Amino acid sequence: MNPRIQAVMAAHHGLITRRQALESGLDVETIHRYVRSGAWTVVRRGVYAERAYVESITLPTDRQRLLDRAACAAITVPFVRSHDTAALELDMGILLPRNPQTHVTRHPVVGSHNKWGVKHHLAPYLDEQVVRVNGFEVLGLARTAIDIAREHGRPYGVVAVDSARRMGVSVDDLWEVLDHMQHWPNRRLAREAIELSYAGVESIGESLTRDVLEELGLTGIETQFDITDGIRTARFDLRVGRHIFEFDGRSKYVPAADGGLALRSVDDILAEEKTRQAWAHGFHLGMSRVEWPDLFGRNRDYLKDRLAREYLATCRAFGTDISDLERFRVHRSKAA
Repeated sequence: MNPRIQAVMAAHHGLITRRQALESGLDVETIHRYVRSGAWTVVRRGVYAERAYVESITLPTDRQRLLDRAACAAITVPFVRSHDTAALELDMGILLPRNPQTHVTRHPVVGSHNKWGVKHHLAPYLDEQVVRVNGFEVLGLARTAIDIAREHGRPYGVVAVDSARRMGVSVDDLWEVLDHMQHWPNRRLAREAIELSYAGVESIGESLTRDVLEELGLTGIETQFDITDGIRTARFDLRVGRHIFEFDGRSKYVPAADGGLALRSVDDILAEEKTRQAWAHGFHLGMSRVEWPDLFGRNRDYLKDRLAREYLATCRAFGTDISDLERFRVHRSKAA
């Protein structure tokens, strides 16, 4: 391939527009030939990438980021990336909606409209809310979390706010952004997301599991509960009373070579989990485990019934007071 074409693709995250290809010396027929032969894939009308590169992208968030970048490459008016699109560039942990869109924000006009799968938010923003990431101008963490909460509501907003806090955004930062949105649509949803957010949540799955606990009416939820017996130290995702709730993400079972977190065999990991759960039970702690499929659709109702049942069984067996565990606790600082 023409080295100038390769240079353009390398500089634009694997993408090239028709205009860039023509300016780099290709003609229209050559572009069509690349597509017909399968060397290039049409990511979006007038935006291309090498097929091998596109096929190497497997995670839904990475695929959406590619689609967002292709869509933004075709926009000819000034804009900044925002909402879900900004979150993906910022590497925030977010929950994508069922039918994700590319989101951009423009100002100073007000309103919004959809065009060819791109949602244009015509809204003001402060210069200090704009950051440059991966070569793009995007709205920053706090503004993006608030925008997602207003756009999608719960649980998307809670997940986004938890993620922003995990990345160093304070609650005061979030309230400051919201203070500039008096009378904006769905402001109430953003306020709810801030109020329901927790410091110390370490993953999307934990945020969603905690959201289920909120629906069950459980109070006094603690994130990242650490205990030690002087030999073994363990951290558990969520605690209510003497019951622990653990989210088991699939990545912990996928080998690191395949993009997961596992450094041992699945059998070894499962054996360690069983030992860890028995060790926790020795402190008179009950435990529930939650997996990704449990959190959605009809499974969510079954999950709520099961968690309520298991939590109540722990309460009957061990009560709810944990004052006897104070000498075993490990206290760590959490995000603001």
